[in-house]
Amino acid sequence: MYNTEAFAEAPASWNVVFEETTLSDGESNAGRVQAYDGPIHIADAANYLMFHQPELGIKDPYELNPEQYAAALDLLRGQRDLVSRYWHDAFIQIDDFKNEGMVASGSWPFQVNLLQADSVPVASVVPQEGATGWADTTMLHVDSKNPNCAYMWFEHQLSSNLQSDLSVWFGAVPSVPVACTDGRGMQTQEGCDANGLAQFDKIKFWKTPVANCESQDECVPYYRWVSDYIGVIGGR
Repeated sequence: MYNTEAFAEAPASWNVVFEETTLSDGESNAGRVQAYDGPIHIADAANYLMFHQPELGIKDPYELNPEQYAAALDLLRGQRDLVSRYWHDAFIQIDDFKNEGMVASGSWPFQVNLLQADSVPVASVVPQEGATGWADTTMLHVDSKNPNCAYMWFEHQLSSNLQSDLSVWFGAVPSVPVACTDGRGMQTQEGCDANGLAQFDKIKFWKTPVANCESQDECVPYYRWVSDYIGVIGGR
């Protein structure tokens, strides 16, 4: 998400949140960008390096060997000097873009849509490196006492009218694509397109990092991501 008054054109790269640069409004990005307050942001750094430092050999931003992982952490430590806030609460990020002079950050369509509805000059783009993302899922416990009720709930969740209205409220692509067009809810094809329906090929969907990874012999597991990212935010 970016402020259209600070950017004459949509940012072509994530460099505007990872490296100090002068924006098209003539001011530095330092102190005016945000980063996500969660270990998944290490994957954002790895995704950036995957594009700009191919010699590191990163094939999957969630599968990092120690050298690749160290490079991602170094990038994030440098980013810390630019970041005004590590955001976690969507509504706090909304307030920051409204009132605190923030101009660029990774975000969700939820924030973008609410800010645009409030006439705040923001827009969104998936830059050239692509982006990370996730799909929400519902699971059934193996020892569920009432599986039939659970399956009925699943069916309810997957009805196109519910998926349509939910996708409008949250700014997401519905799990049932027909919800974009069948008219049973508030969603439209235009809304689905705005929320990224045609951009799935640019999104690297979340996977929990594990030591026994597919792309190489050994990777840094998720518990390290958690503790090390706390360290980055704390200045270590």
